[in-house]
Amino acid sequence: MLKRNSIFIGLSLILLVVLGLALIYIPQGELHLLLCDRHTPARDIFYRYYTHVAEWFPYVVCVALLLFSRIGDGVFASSAMIFSALTTQLFKHIFNAPRPLSWFALFMPDVQLPLVEGVKMNYWYSFPSGHTTSFFALAFVASIIVTNRTGKEVWMNGKSVIVQTVLFLMAALGGYSRIYLSQHFARDVFAGILVGTLITMVCYVIFSRYNDKKWYNYRLFSKK
Repeated sequence: MLKRNSIFIGLSLILLVVLGLALIYIPQGELHLLLCDRHTPARDIFYRYYTHVAEWFPYVVCVALLLFSRIGDGVFASSAMIFSALTTQLFKHIFNAPRPLSWFALFMPDVQLPLVEGVKMNYWYSFPSGHTTSFFALAFVASIIVTNRTGKEVWMNGKSVIVQTVLFLMAALGGYSRIYLSQHFARDVFAGILVGTLITMVCYVIFSRYNDKKWYNYRLFSKK
């Protein structure tokens, strides 16, 4: 699995390293302003709506897999989404960290954040980013399922490389949307990437042992 999904995993690791270094060397407030202060009308519209994909699309995918693919794929995807979401909510309630709007009001009250009209702002439970967790969990699940279907190593299949790169970019844009909209800090997105990918990996390790079982390969509506 690690070899077949090395493109997605490698790109995610690069993003984590870059974000990690930025978090170490740039103060939180300055980093947020640096990342979110690139607003245009077109970007406002795109990120305002794209960020909501994480709220419903993962569950559409899980239901579609349960109904039209192998039951095991649907169970794996559903488990990854559910457990990553539960883990995120657990950390949110443990830390109860202020979101950017609350944090800047407390520590940098003279700064006016660039907000997008029509976006309902949140004030607490910032760490980690639940939307980022969902984006990366879904993208990693999709990458695993697609590369498992090919049965080849990733560097031997050009289509797989393209698919993994596109899935990573879609997830990364979802994570950035949370910073752009000032709903989360970079640290929240960093943690969301970790939670989404690691929980998905754990779920794969658990369910992959049943890959040859009859129930795992059973299909409800599609042809065998």
